[in-house]
Formats: sequence, C-alpha cells, structure tokens
Amino acid sequence: MCTAATYQTRDHYFGRTLDYDISYQEKVAVTPRNYPFFFREVGKLDEHYAIVGVACMEGDYPLYYDAVNEVGLGMAGLNFPGNADYKPVMPGKDNVASFEFIPWILGQCASVKEARVLLTRMNLADIRFSEKLPPAMLHWMIADKEESITVEAVKDGLMVYDNPVGILTNNPPFEYQMFNLNNYMSISTENPKNLFAEKLDLKTYCRGMGALGLPGDLSSVSRFVKAVFTKVNSISGESESESISQFFHILGAVAQQRGCVRLGDGKCELTLYTSCCNMDKGIYYYTTYENSQISGIDMHKENLNGTHPVCYPLILGQQIRMQN
Repeated sequence: MCTAATYQTRDHYFGRTLDYDISYQEKVAVTPRNYPFFFREVGKLDEHYAIVGVACMEGDYPLYYDAVNEVGLGMAGLNFPGNADYKPVMPGKDNVASFEFIPWILGQCASVKEARVLLTRMNLADIRFSEKLPPAMLHWMIADKEESITVEAVKDGLMVYDNPVGILTNNPPFEYQMFNLNNYMSISTENPKNLFAEKLDLKTYCRGMGALGLPGDLSSVSRFVKAVFTKVNSISGESESESISQFFHILGAVAQQRGCVRLGDGKCELTLYTSCCNMDKGIYYYTTYENSQISGIDMHKENLNGTHPVCYPLILGQQIRMQN
C-alpha cells in the first residue's frame, strides 16, 4: 500500500511512498512538452506541459505512478482494490484509461481548479494498456499550492472530494478516512490533563503522552491518521534542505519495513521508494529502501522542448559517507 502527502513551507512539496512487494524497474522520467501522448479514446496530445515523476517505462511510454508538471500541479495514483470501478466507454464523455489519467490531467492543467473542469466531462474507462497489463485499481490525489482533491472511480460513479488534509492512503474510500479522524480529536502534541478521575493523582511520566492512542500499525486506515497528525503538526524551517528533510520525516512515520507485512511465499510489502517534489522548482527528490541518501533530478536541466522522455534509474544501493 502507499501514502501520498503535500507540504507547504516557502515552497510547495508533493510526494508519496510506494509500498509494494515487487519492483517494476521504476525510473524517474522527465517527459518533455513535445512528446506525443496517444490516448486510446480521446485522441493525440502533441503539445503539453512537461512532466517529471516516477514511472514504469513500457517502451518510451511512461506509466506514471506519481508526477508533477512544470507549472506546479502534482498527482499520484494509489492502490484502491475492491473499490475502484472503471466503466465501459461512454458516448459523450472524455473516456480516459487509468494509465492515461496522470498525463491527461498534468499535460493540460495548471491548477486543481482546471483539473476539476476536465473531471466534469471525464469517464475513467475500463481499458487495459496491453494484454499483459490490465488496469490497476487506483484512486488519486491531485494538488497544487492552493488545494488538494481526491478522485475515486467507484460503482456510484466518479467522486471528487476536497482533501483539506493533503494526505491519501488506500482503502477504505476517502470519505470514511476523513470521518474516522473524528475518533482521534483528543490526540494532542501537548502533555495530557487528568480527565480520567479528578480524585486520582494521575501524572504524566514521560513526554509524548498526549498522543497516546495514535495508531502505529501499517494498515491504510492507521497510516492515514498518523500521516495527517504528523503533517499538520510538523514544524520546518523555510530552506530547501529543511523542507525536504521534514517531508521525508513525515512520510517516514508511515514507512513499511521488510518483514512487518508478510504476504506469503516469502514475500513482504515494503517501502520501495519515497518521493518529494518541489512543485515550484520542478526538482524531484527520492530515496529507496536500501538507499537513504536523498537523490534529486531537476526537470529544468533537461530539454523540455524535446520529443522523447529522459529517464534516470532509481539508485538502489546504499550511499554511505565515511567520515574517517
């Protein structure tokens, strides 16, 4: 499973964890403005905003997991099995496949406001990329520096929710995840007061007791609560270094360690990579499970008027700086 987040200091940041049991040789892909996207039902997009993010490359086609465009709109798709429901192609609608959704939005939209307009006439259609690659069951977070939304294609249709916390995990649907936060309104960053019984001399005996009851397990419901609590209470300096460090610490609070979620046959779910993109500067930072050093790719150092994606394999091996 996965967690996506936004964060605001002097600049705006967007990123996610990818929690899964296997890798598909993901790469950081910069797709320039003149790479032609051939959409199955809605035609060809010859010119569009440049995009940077992590993708599985099928030939030269980037199947983006998460990405940000050159004008500061970000989008991430997270696993949503059992609830995602893609419809047949519908006449009179913009029929977009799930694998096309990120470039369809980021290629054309400069803001969440513009994305909302496209969503009013869009149908997430049940179209596979190939015989080998059926549609992934996903829901999405779309964010700019002003707001975030969650998009879910379910049996009742395409749902678009305001996302005031700027966090997304997996099942259950987003509406429940937000309601569930009501159960944790007593959680605090401050030391607790004795509300249990006035006649008992109860005392705090260590720091952090105001957060007793904050979930610590790796379920998507618990990760949502913990990620929201961590993000909304985070304090960071304004510098780039302080901002990205804090962002990685926020997502680190819900990272999955190998062995803690076992899937059988020796397989384990773990955090394959964590990303943090400066949406204002177009710099995509990431770490991987074995490599905790932050690596970065600046999309503006590439030829954004080109016609082919530029890809960088994720650095997987640990990078250790020895001091003696």
